[in-house]
Amino acid sequence: MANKKIITSGKRKTSVARAILIPGTGKVTINKKNYETLQIFDNLKIQEPLKITQETLGKLDFDVDINIYGGGEKSQIEAAKLALAKAIIKFTNSKELEKNFLDYDRNMLVADIRRKEAYKPGDSKARAKRQSSKR
Repeated sequence: MANKKIITSGKRKTSVARAILIPGTGKVTINKKNYETLQIFDNLKIQEPLKITQETLGKLDFDVDINIYGGGEKSQIEAAKLALAKAIIKFTNSKELEKNFLDYDRNMLVADIRRKEAYKPGDSKARAKRQSSKR
């Protein structure tokens, strides 16, 4: 367990996050910055898996370094949350923790595969067509 290193990834829209988890003291960095420096709601989203782990297992004995690229701000946070939760589950091997994650929010462990719909030929949007009047 001394040099146990877990690498997982999470995706949301076009954002991809890679989490590297090693034994430690509970420090979480996102793109080489402490996650607590994020905006308040982004900070709370990253805290969700950490709080559930703390309540279930009582300790955070790991450090996580998350690198995110692509996509927008919010989808990057969702991808990071997914990668973090998957890494914690892999590290702890706890079925109870996995059940708690799924009960709280299924998207913590299962990627949301929805993507933007393609534009249709001869139109500027994916769905709604321009109206025309025959007068």
